[in-house]
Amino acid sequence: MKKTILACALLGSMVATSAQAASLIGFKVGGDYWKADTSGTFAENGQPQQDFNYSSDSQGSVWVAVEHGIPILPNFKLRENRLDASGRASLGESVMNFDGQEFGGDISTNTDLSNTDFVLYYELLDNDMVALDLGAAYKKMHGSYRVNQLDQNGIGVRYAEKDLSTGIVMAYADAQVGIPGLGLYGFADVMIGVDESSVYDYSLGLGWQFDGTGFDTKVRVGYRDFKFDVSDFDGVTANNQFKGYFAGVELTF
Repeated sequence: MKKTILACALLGSMVATSAQAASLIGFKVGGDYWKADTSGTFAENGQPQQDFNYSSDSQGSVWVAVEHGIPILPNFKLRENRLDASGRASLGESVMNFDGQEFGGDISTNTDLSNTDFVLYYELLDNDMVALDLGAAYKKMHGSYRVNQLDQNGIGVRYAEKDLSTGIVMAYADAQVGIPGLGLYGFADVMIGVDESSVYDYSLGLGWQFDGTGFDTKVRVGYRDFKFDVSDFDGVTANNQFKGYFAGVELTF
């Protein structure tokens, strides 16, 4: 009988501990649709930068965050950003040297600045009125710069491409100011380059939070600006910018 009681007590303790651990862990998943205007220049290192006339394209981001109640350990966020734009330029009598090839006349580019953010952060404040997260991030680039030679009909006949694979260490901050009882809030999400001080990625906007079935939902709209101003970055010097309005949703479990 004593063994049975002891076994039941041990099982109950394990269940309680498991439930408590589960309650300490929360998950956030979300996504943004971003209509961004793109501008800027780039060139191979040592060459004059070429300005392209970029078209406005739809971009997007998706993310997942894991938060817990262990004070000494940071929370973790993983965000995938798709940033891809096309542009054209007419060189006239000049030429552009890129990745060992010479381009002239009408050219185009496929500029892919897609990247993945790995973020470690601490929740310094978390209530209905004010929330503040601070931490550090590593923005891992995985895109490329591509230059296409166009014929007289505007058809690509050859190209040269340089891949981007280096990462950028960044400071990270996320702040929210809300109106208790209404679910309305303003937010700012900021990343500023540390080793590349002219690189930044920030968003500002307004949102509405409401309770769902088993999870909380946030609907948000705002403005986002990503600046990629680098020198000798994977063999490329560039100054590109993606900026525009976005709309998104986030679910908290």
